Amino acid sequence: MSITTDDAKATVVPATISPSEEGQSSDSETVIISWDGDNDPENPINWPPWKKSAVTGIGLFATFIALMNGTIITPAHYAIDRQFNINEANFPNSYWMITSWGVGGALSSLVVLPVMEDFGIRYVFLAVYLIYICFLIPTGVAQNFATLIITRFFSGGCVAILANTVAGIISNIYVGNRARTVPLSISMGPVIGASIYQFLSWHWIGYLQLIWTGLFLPLFVFALPETRGSAILKARAQKLRKEGKKAYTQEELETTSIIQIVWKSVQRPLYMLCTESVVFVSTIWSAFSIGTIYLFTQSAEQVFGELYGWDAVKGGYVQAAVVIGEIIGWIYCLLTNRWYYQSALRNTETPGKEIPEARLYQALAGGLIGVAGGMFVYAWTSYPSIPWIAPAIGLALVGAGCTCVIVSNANYLIDAYSMFAASAVGAIGLGENMFVAFLPLAAQSMYTNLGSHWASSLLGLVSLVLAFAPVAVFVWGKEIRARSPYIREAAEEERRDVVGSAAAIDV
Repeated sequence: MSITTDDAKATVVPATISPSEEGQSSDSETVIISWDGDNDPENPINWPPWKKSAVTGIGLFATFIALMNGTIITPAHYAIDRQFNINEANFPNSYWMITSWGVGGALSSLVVLPVMEDFGIRYVFLAVYLIYICFLIPTGVAQNFATLIITRFFSGGCVAILANTVAGIISNIYVGNRARTVPLSISMGPVIGASIYQFLSWHWIGYLQLIWTGLFLPLFVFALPETRGSAILKARAQKLRKEGKKAYTQEELETTSIIQIVWKSVQRPLYMLCTESVVFVSTIWSAFSIGTIYLFTQSAEQVFGELYGWDAVKGGYVQAAVVIGEIIGWIYCLLTNRWYYQSALRNTETPGKEIPEARLYQALAGGLIGVAGGMFVYAWTSYPSIPWIAPAIGLALVGAGCTCVIVSNANYLIDAYSMFAASAVGAIGLGENMFVAFLPLAAQSMYTNLGSHWASSLLGLVSLVLAFAPVAVFVWGKEIRARSPYIREAAEEERRDVVGSAAAIDV
């Protein structure tokens, strides 16, 4: 999501381009509203550091309390099975609650979110947050399993929109790579759910979510400002129109139908996923990595239960190791960003510019040592004679590796595809949601038929194969980018911008 940073003040143009004044005499004028110079204080990128930090913190807190909704209910699945007579002898039917949540997130991000962006970050966030609160109520009062599946589909859609709007907040107020070093979520759902279910009935997982989500609503109402630049400019234009002036933003003059917006949002990510090898491999790699994190909601309970006699509550608590790993992975990414910046010194293709493939150094380490290595540790330390901390270390390694893979792949696509980055990252988001929804459904069968050692080893082998994908990119990265029409067009546009900026400086 980008914001206009035009350094010109309000520009006067003929009225014939105005949507409401078209066809009138040419002596009337329309004012196009833009930023009042580079240092306009209302432009979010010019906010003082304390305000940016506060808004970022509020946004991250919102994602924290919303994203845990995905897996918070998993430790209580046995109680839900008993109440609604669900048979899980041969298939994890209780996981359909998370499957519907993931599918809802995938569809809402692809179809609903682009339509809502024109309304601004603040109003979209608050409206969706209220809807999300409403869909938390059935979790506590549900009288059948179908209610949980259906309502969690919509709550998953709301959570996906909330997470995307928070990502938009961060990208709107920070310029450059700073926006890509902020952690958006950690996998706290099973840990929080286990701590509730240990002392209360499973219904209270829904009740307490409803309570704390509602309690924090005033914080977002009063402390979360609008950060989308076009929405701020639109508010300025509306104020001037009330005063009788014909004022519009450039976006208001370039109107696009909702059908066109939705079609573009759906068509381009899917087309890129099917035709761009870089997008396809990045999507499979990131999606499989995050799918293994959600798979732990099923396998951890089964493995630790068989080895140490743990119940579902303890199986939820042990997934705190994944959270610790995710935090370590984010710190690692932050500390090793210098690898990317140093690549500019050896770039012969575009001297002085960072090499996009350098983004994948972190993913290579995370994929090999983290995800693949962690799965093998998890597999071959799963013996009753070995303390539980050993397989838990495997979980932590996977959490760290998953963070590195997801962050690095997203950053690589953003650098490589530039003006088409939103569609490329949208393809990854779609894949991640679908793997979250369906990969864990195979956990019970895998771990029952193959055993904990070979089931985890199989996942580790797949991770190992995917982790070698960057090697091809390192060797043939320039050639791969040259074959992509999207990357070529984005690079050409970037070169034109550089030439234009240089010419403006010379003048």
